[in-house]
Amino acid sequence: MTPQLMVRPSSLIGSGLRMEQVDSNLSFFKFTDELQSRLEELLEKHKAGLVTPDEEAELAGISDLSQIFTFINSRLAAQAKWSPTEPEDLYNDEQDSYVNTATPQNK
Repeated sequence: MTPQLMVRPSSLIGSGLRMEQVDSNLSFFKFTDELQSRLEELLEKHKAGLVTPDEEAELAGISDLSQIFTFINSRLAAQAKWSPTEPEDLYNDEQDSYVNTATPQNK
């Protein structure tokens, strides 16, 4: 395993996360709009090869936090037996748009 510099994910929790109620019995962890925008900005810079070492460390920390909360949210959903589509919606012709905030890390 190769060590990687990253911003500590725990440093982002206080200002970068919020809870979103998805139904009466279930809430998910989500990034704030500001942290989500920063993640997207860093990903674009990374794709263009313009990310600085400090930004690379920030991107690694945000990505790690995203993976952690994607895992936790999936466990919460499984425990609550929650699904993003109701059975009666399966035959609806309208296209659903769900966003996955998980971002894979490039290795």
